[in-house]
Amino acid sequence: ISYDLLLSAGIDLVSLCLILKQEERGELIQPVLFVLLVLVSVLLYFAVSLMDPGFVLSDGSDLQFTLGIAEETQDMIPPTTKSLRQRRCGHCLLQPMRSKHCQTCQHCVRRYDHHCPWIENCVGERNHRWFVLYLAVQLLVLLWGLHMAWSGFTTAPTWQLWLRGNGVLLGTVAVVAVLSLTVLLLLGSHLYLVSLNTTTWEFMSRHRISYLKHCGSEENPFDRGALRNLWGFFCNWGAIVWEQVYFREGNDPI
Repeated sequence: ISYDLLLSAGIDLVSLCLILKQEERGELIQPVLFVLLVLVSVLLYFAVSLMDPGFVLSDGSDLQFTLGIAEETQDMIPPTTKSLRQRRCGHCLLQPMRSKHCQTCQHCVRRYDHHCPWIENCVGERNHRWFVLYLAVQLLVLLWGLHMAWSGFTTAPTWQLWLRGNGVLLGTVAVVAVLSLTVLLLLGSHLYLVSLNTTTWEFMSRHRISYLKHCGSEENPFDRGALRNLWGFFCNWGAIVWEQVYFREGNDPI
């Protein structure tokens, strides 16, 4: 929480100074819109950090659901191939496909992507799209704040006087620029992985994942094309049974 709140507080401090300057010139629309965007970013942060990322329930309902899916997929497997080996977790019993046990949260998470220290929560099936939206809004805030801070520089006859009058603002611009680059890289990497219908965990550890390690380095059993992957990620709000998607594509069982 400290990252986002400190970042928002720092940007708000810079924007407040610029608002006071623009108020003298009678310009208030852009700074007010900027502050509203910062508030949206903070609300998204709390929503993503407090949201259930897709924890696999331990009350038996998820266990029955997974067992039912396993029985259904057995009918989809050719008789010449080996039987389906159900994935198991030492803490949460059966694991649905694409889920992983998070050692920090102590839960299995559906379509696990990663555990994010920024939001102090896992990123999974239920909050991944909101996490990407949060990154996009955060990037807009940072770039807008960078533009506003840059426009706040004043001129001076010598560079010593300029540095004395703009030193704090220059430091703020440097920090915001680094954060902007970091968020841009994060957002770009997540959109790239989403377009492939893979997760950070699957991308980094596919050689150790039972249902992916037998696939070729360029083969992804969940990939349906970039446009369909993006549409499904952002517009499909229902739960997806990945076992059915996996075997529908004609892959060998795990």
